[in-house]
Amino acid sequence: MNVRRLDQCEHGKTRPLWEEVFTEDTQAFLDYYYYIKTKDNQIYVIEEDEQICSMLQLNPYRLKVEESEFPSAYIIAVATKEAYRGRGFMGALLRRALNDMYEEKIPFTFLMPAAEAIYTPYDFRFIYSQCIGSVDPRVSNVKIREDEEQQFSFTDAALWNAEEMADFFNRYFAPKWQVYAVRDAAYYQTMIMEQQSERGGVRLMRCNGELAGFYAYAAEDGLEIREPLYLDGYEQAFLHSAYELAASVDKINADKNEDGIKIFACPAHMADEKKPVIMARIICLRELLKAMRVHEEEELDCSFAVIDPIIHENSRVWRITSQAGEEQLNVRETEDSEGILPVDVLTEFLFGRVDAGELSGMEGVVMAEHLIKELQKIKKLTKIFLNEVV
Repeated sequence: MNVRRLDQCEHGKTRPLWEEVFTEDTQAFLDYYYYIKTKDNQIYVIEEDEQICSMLQLNPYRLKVEESEFPSAYIIAVATKEAYRGRGFMGALLRRALNDMYEEKIPFTFLMPAAEAIYTPYDFRFIYSQCIGSVDPRVSNVKIREDEEQQFSFTDAALWNAEEMADFFNRYFAPKWQVYAVRDAAYYQTMIMEQQSERGGVRLMRCNGELAGFYAYAAEDGLEIREPLYLDGYEQAFLHSAYELAASVDKINADKNEDGIKIFACPAHMADEKKPVIMARIICLRELLKAMRVHEEEELDCSFAVIDPIIHENSRVWRITSQAGEEQLNVRETEDSEGILPVDVLTEFLFGRVDAGELSGMEGVVMAEHLIKELQKIKKLTKIFLNEVV
């Protein structure tokens, strides 16, 4: 079995496998994806019988983690031809890609799994849950007041609006999050083109000409809205815009809209459910720990051994310290350990899915009381905003 990373000029050779495995994706979406996304992504393949029979793609993102900015990769299009399944191809692709990412000092990678059980054996764990809701434009009578209606306008974004959108996000929303994909003009240009490939776009909400919010939408099979971001006090305007859009999209009719307008990454009070959607795996543990923070008044000093069965460079005894008045962690290798943490458990802890007090009861964990106490001083990465879909 030979895992090979394709040259950029070869990326188009993987499209037939995508079309074979992911039959739900349209030609318009794949035209967009293979023209835009594969220009700068990485694709790993396994070839047999003179054909590509398995692949894995890494789409690059810049991530903000606390005050630091890092390269990262979104894992997508993990696929194997049906006749070649069950031979360990996916595992081989993952191990090669994970170790290559370690060489690039990527703190962690992330993905949206088709099924959680596929990726847990490779130490991926859920780190982000998304609020999902729906509204029914057929029964709602949400309206902007007549005296306000002339103040508002709702239009689809063009590529030249991307810089304004990035400025809006970074001014009003970025400070709310500890972990998020860096939103610059290129990010939003890509979002606009991606949504257009799904018979949608990005809808701008303006009040007296000033940007007050925006949201992505797709209209392939009913209206789906993703990531509505609007200023406080503009929720009625958002709903009015959504209902107005639903009425104007010819795909929105009774048989396509039985469950209402689906809204992904909606405000918590609109949610019908909160669904785990993004899994992550630690890649370069040293880099991730260096990005973590403690409260300024705390002094931290502890050590622990990490077990990583895939990226062996993480399997070290690590000492982390901080000085009073400093938030950043200092990280180095040491010899004396106060406990043992498997890398999957450490992922769940650092991203706030489990508390330090719960660790000692988890499989493979050994912890002294002092280590538990010290780890509780770390600010967990709980404020996460990862809504990327490709």
